[in-house]
Amino acid sequence: MARLRLPERLAAGRRQRPLPPAPGAREPGPTPRSLLLRSWAGRLFLVSAFIKLLVAILRRLVEPPAIVEIVSAAATLGLLVALVYFLWRLIGLAKQRLLWRVRRKLIISYIFIGVLPAMLIIGFVLLSAGVLSMSVSAYLFKDGYDAIVESGGMITQAAAGDIAKSPSTIADVLKRTEQVTKSRYPALNVSLAFVPAPKSPFPPLQSGSWDHLDPPASIPAWARIEGFQGTITAPVAPGTNEVQLVVRAVRHARGSAGNVGSLVMDIVIDDHALDFLYERTSVKGGRAWLSIRQSEGATAPGVIAAAGDGGQLALFRNSVTFLECTVWVDAPRREACGVTMAMAYNVSDLWTRLTSAQSLSLAGVPLGQLFLWILAVLAVLFLLIQGVALLMGLALARSITSSIHEMFMGTERVQQGDFTHRIKVTTHDQLGELAQSFNQMTGSIEGLLQTAAEKKRLDEELRIARQIQMSLLPRGPLDVPGLGITALCVPAREVGGDYYDFFHLPEDRIGVLIADVAGKGTSAALYMAELKGLMLALSQTSRSPRELLIDVNRIISENLDSRSFITMTYAVIDRRAGVMTYCRAGHTPLIFLPGPGSPLAGDARVLVPDGMVVGLHIPGAAEKFAELLEEERLPLHVGDVIVLYTDGITEAMNAQEDLFGETRLSRIVEEHGHLASGELRERILREIEAFVGASDQHDDMTMILLKVEEAFVPVREAAVPGA
Repeated sequence: MARLRLPERLAAGRRQRPLPPAPGAREPGPTPRSLLLRSWAGRLFLVSAFIKLLVAILRRLVEPPAIVEIVSAAATLGLLVALVYFLWRLIGLAKQRLLWRVRRKLIISYIFIGVLPAMLIIGFVLLSAGVLSMSVSAYLFKDGYDAIVESGGMITQAAAGDIAKSPSTIADVLKRTEQVTKSRYPALNVSLAFVPAPKSPFPPLQSGSWDHLDPPASIPAWARIEGFQGTITAPVAPGTNEVQLVVRAVRHARGSAGNVGSLVMDIVIDDHALDFLYERTSVKGGRAWLSIRQSEGATAPGVIAAAGDGGQLALFRNSVTFLECTVWVDAPRREACGVTMAMAYNVSDLWTRLTSAQSLSLAGVPLGQLFLWILAVLAVLFLLIQGVALLMGLALARSITSSIHEMFMGTERVQQGDFTHRIKVTTHDQLGELAQSFNQMTGSIEGLLQTAAEKKRLDEELRIARQIQMSLLPRGPLDVPGLGITALCVPAREVGGDYYDFFHLPEDRIGVLIADVAGKGTSAALYMAELKGLMLALSQTSRSPRELLIDVNRIISENLDSRSFITMTYAVIDRRAGVMTYCRAGHTPLIFLPGPGSPLAGDARVLVPDGMVVGLHIPGAAEKFAELLEEERLPLHVGDVIVLYTDGITEAMNAQEDLFGETRLSRIVEEHGHLASGELRERILREIEAFVGASDQHDDMTMILLKVEEAFVPVREAAVPGA
């Protein structure tokens, strides 16, 4: 039961881990010798150079054959590869050495901040404005296009709802929907089609012109549940990837009688639709190309072109947008594609549309023009700020790097074990706060080390306490002729409160005890040790389990904490009489499985004689304990199985917090009671392990298994010679 042994897992988890490298520590770089002899590039360089040398000598002596020239060319290529690799390593090493100090990093960064922006700011502004205008144009066009898609979906949804309510009016609904759509969007070419469900009595119907595509005869499998709303494509001419965009919406008419059919609406994105979008977005859409097509795992190359008749992509004039589309085929899964559409726009029109919401003017100046002047002023201020930032940055560089250098030196001192070092705080900024935090950290590290040492000492003491507690339990197998006895105890923590023991009593009797001290940890373990001493002293003098438990309760109740108590079961097996006498003081029940030769043969039985817990220190508890405690006798026969256990066995929980339970334990004993006691124990443990899984152990687990074997022949069954 490796998973249930939580203390072992915790002990394994407390293994020491290697410390990470100290801050600021640098590994030594490779030497030229190691680069030449231990790297692939160095070996390639040496081999190629040796070949080139041999070829040069051979050329001096004789005319080399063609194969030698090929080898020489390969060696030249190897030299080039090795030199490129060495150059790359040299650049990396130079950058590492140059930029290792923070001061050098800051100086170089301020050089880039002060010089490069002055050289690139105009080009950056132009490029940003161009990208922004292209993005805005693409956004406006896409927003208008999505509005058509959304509107088509809502209109189709409303029409499908009307069909679901009154299926007999499908033709009227199609005509009415076409008229409503054209009255709302006169420039759009709208087509409608009703596709009946497989068992629907209604015929397919169409409305509008279907010049772009044939009306759909069925709905693809991927659109039969939630419908569809998006873009599909229609080829413009065979053999080309130029396509005609079609906005298609599919909604299902599901009424009280089931699915009547599906309503399909197509809106063709033709020149009229593009003019309609231009009026609302100031962006003119052009030709569209199928740029990405997923078919059987292949991807076709994309085509990107500008608007117009093959014109080039121009900044501040032309742009492209990418639209998602769907291949309308009857397939198990939806097949996606992409469309590239060329667009044309005018920057002034875009600016006018963006600022059209601001109809006010100040001093006769339109608000949009005023915004442009403000942007120009901000650009000038930006240049001034850049110059001031350069000067201030150079002034602050030294103060920043000085503080960082002090902290670096402090970490070096701490790495060497000097926890008395303190950084001098000269500023009251964030770096100063960081220096103070460093000083506080170094001051508390020694205390943390002392705490860690104390924790290690306590862990060691708990480990020793666990060894001592385990030594209090019986060691090795108990050799009792005719009885197969096996036991198990797994504490939930380093030490626990479960206890079991066996006592050799006079007159060929065996005492068997199992107990559970309330709680876990050190206190429960100490009470367990006290209980063991009492049992060793009283078991040899008490004649019955009831007398012993009464004496134990009387003595131990004076020493237990008022919040603690002990549950226990004590049994005495008389081998001569073949009888087990037992008492249960608030403990878990016993499970008894009669053997094949027993007159009680049958299912496993749960034995629950009355009795209250031991050690309650309250008035009248001793008298009540003696009054409730019952002593019972159980005749033993060959094959009988007796299971004593603590609640940690039956209350073992899995990830769903389900308990293992007495029923499951009894069933296992019934099914495998024919096994030897050791094999039965392993079977029970494997079942518990499979039930618990990876969950943690919540309570101590203790169990005793007794099985009457063939050698067990009591006096009442043995034949008396001469009788």
